[in-house]
Parts: sequence; C-alpha cells; structure tokens
Amino acid sequence: MTGHAGAVRERSLGVIGGLGPLASADFLSKLVAATEAHPDAGRFDIAFEQRPFARAADPSTATTARKLYVFDMIGSFKERGIGTVVLPCFLSHTFIEELQANSPLPIADMLVALRSHVRSKFSSVRRIGVLTSEPMRQQRLFERYFRSDELEIVHPRWYGELDGVTEAVYGAGGIVRGNRHGQPLELLREACADLVEQGAELILPGISELALVAHEIGPLSVPIVDAHRAYAQYVVSERFALPERPFRLGVVGGVGPAATVDFLQKLVRNTPARRDQDHLRLLIEQNPQIPDRTEHLVGAGADPTLALYATCKKLQAGEADLIVIPCNTAHAFVERIQPHLDIPIMNMLTVTVSHVRESFPTLRKVGLLATNGTISSGIYRRALEAEGLTEVVPRPAVQTRVMTAIYGPEGIKAGFTSGQCLDDIGAAMEDLISQGAEVIVLGCTELPLLFPRRELTSASGQRATLVDPTEILATRCVSEALARPRR
Repeated sequence: MTGHAGAVRERSLGVIGGLGPLASADFLSKLVAATEAHPDAGRFDIAFEQRPFARAADPSTATTARKLYVFDMIGSFKERGIGTVVLPCFLSHTFIEELQANSPLPIADMLVALRSHVRSKFSSVRRIGVLTSEPMRQQRLFERYFRSDELEIVHPRWYGELDGVTEAVYGAGGIVRGNRHGQPLELLREACADLVEQGAELILPGISELALVAHEIGPLSVPIVDAHRAYAQYVVSERFALPERPFRLGVVGGVGPAATVDFLQKLVRNTPARRDQDHLRLLIEQNPQIPDRTEHLVGAGADPTLALYATCKKLQAGEADLIVIPCNTAHAFVERIQPHLDIPIMNMLTVTVSHVRESFPTLRKVGLLATNGTISSGIYRRALEAEGLTEVVPRPAVQTRVMTAIYGPEGIKAGFTSGQCLDDIGAAMEDLISQGAEVIVLGCTELPLLFPRRELTSASGQRATLVDPTEILATRCVSEALARPRR
C-alpha cells in the first residue's frame, strides 16, 4: 500500500505512523475497513509510513522532534504524489496550526472528524467527558474544537497529583507496553465512572492508544466513541482541498548581485506592511555564474539561455507563482525560455514602457541608458515602438563610456558608485538630453545605484526625468501579489 513519485493521485491517503506504533496499526486496519465499505471501494490508494521515533522522557510532551518528524513525513508524501495527510495522533494536533501553515498537502484533522461524528451521531449531547493526557488538557485542545457547538468538556477530577489515564496508557504496565487488561483497564474504568458522575453524556478518548481498548472499558452507562473508527470514516467520506498558501515570487538573482539586492530592497519598501508577516514570500535563486548576457549578444561569449532556464526551473520546482529577472539585458532571452515554463516571467521591459506611456501621455522620445547587448538586441526599441515611442541612445563614443561605467575596472559591477563611472554616465545623460530626450530609462539594473534621485538637470539647464525599471518591476510585483487570491 505504498505510493510512488509523480502527480497527485485522486483518493490517495498518506498515513503518518510511528508516533504510537500500536495505535498506528489499529488505525490503519480501521481505515482499510472504512475504504472497503465505501461506495468507491477499490479507488483508494493508501500509503502508510512509519519510521523509528524515539519518545521523549515525558511521552505526553509535544517536542520539537515530533514536529519535525511529522513535517518530514508530509514532505515524503508530497514527493510520492499523495493527496491527503492522515495524522492519527492526538498529541500532534496540539500543533496542527503550525503544520497546516507549512504543509504543502491538506491534513485531515482528527479533532474535526470527532466533532463531525458527535454532531451527526450524538446531536442531543451537551456534556462530553474526555480521556486525555495532562498536556492536552492544559492546552484545552478539545475545548477549542467543541467551543462553537457550545458543548461542555469535563475531565476526570484526579488530574494533577494522580493522572490515572496517562498511567494506564504510558505507565510501566500500560497499554503501550502491550498490556490491555488488568490495571490499565481498571484505571480507565475509574476515570470513566468519574466522568459519568460529573454528568458526561458521552466519552471521547483523547489518546490514540485508547482506541485499542475502548470496546473493553465498558459496559458504561454512556457511549464511548472509537476515535480511530470515527476518524477513518471521516477521512474516506470527505474531499480535502489543498491548503491556502501565500503568493510566491521567484527571483532570478545574481545578474548582477548588487542589482538583485537593490531590487529586493525596493520590493520590501513598496510592500504595504505593518509586520514581517505582511511581506511577500520570496524564492531567490542567486546564480552569479549565469554567463554574461551582453558578451553573448555582441561577441563570442557563452550563451546564457540554458543557465537562465535552469534557474527558472528551480524556481518553478519551488512552486513560485511568478518569476522576475531583475536584469534588463537578460530579457533578450525571455522569449526563448518562456514557452517551456509553466509559470510566467514578468517582463521588466514591457512593464517599464507601459509605465512611461501612462505617466507621460504626450511623450515621443525616450532616452535609453543600457548595455550594448540590450541596445543591439532591440528589445527596448521594439517595446517602445509598440507604445508609439522613439528610442534615443547615446552616440557611439558616449556609449563606450557607458559600457566602461558598467563593466570597467572602476565600474558599477566592480562595486564603484562614484568617481569616473558616475562622470561617464553623467556625460551619457547630457548626450541623451541634447538629442531631445525628456525621459531617460535606466535600462541596466546597476544604473539606479548611481542615481537614487528621479530628476536630472543638464549643464544647459534642461531637465529630464529618470525612470528606474527596478523600482517599477518591484511595484508591479507587489500589486500582482496583492491582487492574487491565496491558494
């Protein structure tokens, strides 16, 4: 009954065993029986996995090791194409919210199953007696689940100095040791009698191992629920949707490294957040080893297409919803790789040009400061022409200075943001303004590092507006994330 890697399979259930080996086996047998009794018998795929799990000194304490064990098992089921996680362990439900917030798969909630069972089978009951461990009683696990039904939860009154239920299950002669008769049953009968005396109309076992002996505790004057049977029937009768998760933005980083950091800063700055948790979920693949884009476009440099594609595929495998590449020149390769991806790449150039068109409706000429590769590829020129705009680029001698400012030994990629590189870019801006450009696009992601301001006045007194594609891309990513529903 084990699964295999691949797509999620309908009616596939992954049972996490090992948190109580005897209880896990009992639940599995009842789950199989429930699937065989279901109208869709034969269509269920059950994967049961149990790994060695060492209990803490206090077996009733939810430890970090338990959380990590469960999470790793969920990851294993995800890789095997399992659709729903089944967790027959009450103690693990004390941190179910943490699991659900981080699980890639839906988890069938055992307490929801019991609540549903009580609603349908014991609708007139108003007071429920619970047999559970002290940690779960302290966390008011059952009270939280049954609060909406206005049901009163009562526990045996001997909790504190003498915890007979825990002793019956985990003690030296307890159920987990294989002892299902004698003292364990006597302790449980005494606990049940105490619950009945308090007015309990129904008894719910709140420790998984109690399902092994629930039918032997009686006869009682009130019903006692077989929690494993109720959970199994719930699991096979319900359909479980994938958990909601926040929008994930995948970032192809390292092209170049400083530009990636600049993009991330702008992304954070443009996010309307009042706390850490309000910011975007990011997957960043920082890959500076992607071959230089300009060297390939204008010379004999290595082709970066495959490296860009491989990086995007890693982001796709990480379940990103959208990919961004904070590198203008890299967009000369986007059309090659986009058809082979299942998620979109937000085009930095088209969103920038669209912003320019919307912000300056009467504009005709747009200056472009960019690498030789970006200019020679024509990617900005075509995007501008599609919006009725004309591209203006520096004259050849000045463009040489632009390339030196970006790639030279004292250029921006070498870590410089002042001195000669600033003078060179300043000269290029003067050249573009002299050619009639009123708006200048900083079409290399390193250039905004030199010009944090957005207005420029030339030596002749003419003014130009600087447009930062990195800022625009960051803003659009935030807008896209806020507009998409959680899934």
